Amino acid sequence: MRAAVVNAPEAIPVCADFPDLEPWPGRRPLRLVGAGLHHVVRALASGRHYGSEQAYPLVPGVDAVARTGGGRLVYTGLARSPWGTMAEWLATPFEVDVPAGADPFAVAAGMNPAMSGWMALAGRREEAGELGTVLVLGATGLSGSLAVRAALSLGAKRVIAAGRDPEALERLCGLGAVTVALADAAPGAWTAALGAAVAEAQPALVLDFVWGPVAEAAFAVLATPGAGDGSAAIDYVQIGSLAGAEVALPAALLRSRRIRISGSGVGSVSKAQMIGRLPGILARFADGTFDAPYRVYPLSRVGEAWAHQGRARAVIVPD
Repeated sequence: MRAAVVNAPEAIPVCADFPDLEPWPGRRPLRLVGAGLHHVVRALASGRHYGSEQAYPLVPGVDAVARTGGGRLVYTGLARSPWGTMAEWLATPFEVDVPAGADPFAVAAGMNPAMSGWMALAGRREEAGELGTVLVLGATGLSGSLAVRAALSLGAKRVIAAGRDPEALERLCGLGAVTVALADAAPGAWTAALGAAVAEAQPALVLDFVWGPVAEAAFAVLATPGAGDGSAAIDYVQIGSLAGAEVALPAALLRSRRIRISGSGVGSVSKAQMIGRLPGILARFADGTFDAPYRVYPLSRVGEAWAHQGRARAVIVPD
């Protein structure tokens, strides 16, 4: 079958013939409609991601929108290595119907970014019964902006969106979020800006898509005396690390607050939980709560797609 093929770590994929996939027991192969080229796809294919098996050649791709033999449009993923989702045919262990009204390419582009925040938000609401105030760090990227929209749609009392892009912050403000600009400022200024934003209500949940010095600024705010009720629990969820892979964690924060620091990624949520929460995300794409800009590339141009940059997410489709 024709597929995008990565032949070595850090290699640019090429369109080539790849051995036919091994079907999952009792499941028929699906025909590709569109597979999103997400940050995690590049990281896994290059061998830099903690989940990479570092076995080559491989077909990249973690999820996709596909067509069943009966014509149903479905969202799917979790393909078995070395077969990813950027191929003419897919063999996967699950499929969830894409609802009417949802743009299949927007779903392909946006489901993976949306899942990162949604899983943490849904988990917090199931555990605590409500979301309270939510702080999103890195709110102007695709994942972060979808997390802001998700928090608002799930009933958060207050959503604080912190990020670098002023135009994106303006759009999020229009949706009802309190915005904090982190562009062109030193970490000390970030701490002051975040401190002012959380003064009215300490966040019950922090979704961190950037980590690094931005996280350290948030830690300084959360550890400040008078920054809310010290008895109130805080869930701090680390999701991405675009600003840095490591942080300095102050001991005072751990001693002065009931804070739980965890991660959201491969392995942090069971497959059954993840699949069970997918219909809620898909429904938001159908009703217009979520959207994701995209640019379509055929398999024969996967090398161009790999180099694609900008707000729109590359989506690989069959030729």
